[in-house]
Amino acid sequence: MTAARRPLVAGNWKMNPTSRSAAVDLALAVAAEAGDLPVELVVCPPAVFLEAVATALRDASASDAPRPAVGAQTMRAEESGAFTGEISPVMLRGLATHVILGHSERRRHDNETDEAVAAKVRSAIDHGLVPIAAIGERAEERRAGVTETVIDHQLRTAISRLERIEDSGLVIAYEPVWAIGTGDAATPDDAQAAAAQIRALLHEADPDGAHEVRILYGGSCGPENAADLFAMPDVDGALVGGASLDADSFNAIVRAAAESRG
Repeated sequence: MTAARRPLVAGNWKMNPTSRSAAVDLALAVAAEAGDLPVELVVCPPAVFLEAVATALRDASASDAPRPAVGAQTMRAEESGAFTGEISPVMLRGLATHVILGHSERRRHDNETDEAVAAKVRSAIDHGLVPIAAIGERAEERRAGVTETVIDHQLRTAISRLERIEDSGLVIAYEPVWAIGTGDAATPDDAQAAAAQIRALLHEADPDGAHEVRILYGGSCGPENAADLFAMPDVDGALVGGASLDADSFNAIVRAAAESRG
């Protein structure tokens, strides 16, 4: 992991937990262990709990103490309009600093396209949010040997509306779809190969900005494999699913990211 890039570990809680109090308790349990570790830590609760979690984390921390940032799990590119059930970047002001875009579950269940992700990435940056843009291949694409082609197309499209990457805050999450929630994570070498390809494509788009972008691994990342993943030079952290719902497991991943900085 390059010293110039601060590790980032984001917990995607998905549609969990099912109560406001449980969401607040989980956020506070994560915050209690965060301390002064050199890791950017983000918790991404369901939208209905964003305000409660953001408020609890703010109230629990001294004004100058580090605390986890709060991220949304998705957003619409538009600021307002007739989009039933959606949330806009303007609505996220004061509640979230980060937003996950293009997660494979959104692509699969909600027909989110590469072009929609591109619009959302641009909108997030325009509204001062840090986009965590997720890309990755499905199992059948991996079997067909087209992983590199999928990564190439998804990434190029995701950044296609950006004039530059430098100073944008862009984060890319490589999440092989076949690994999500299966316990069958990519090997560290496979994760590095994908991350290196992503870094090269970013360099092609913006040589001055490519080195700034944190590239996360997502897909059955847990305490048992986090250190090996973070040892890879282009893997700068993780987008964590199931393990982020257990504070002890999540904090073990965070500590592994901190230790990867030496």
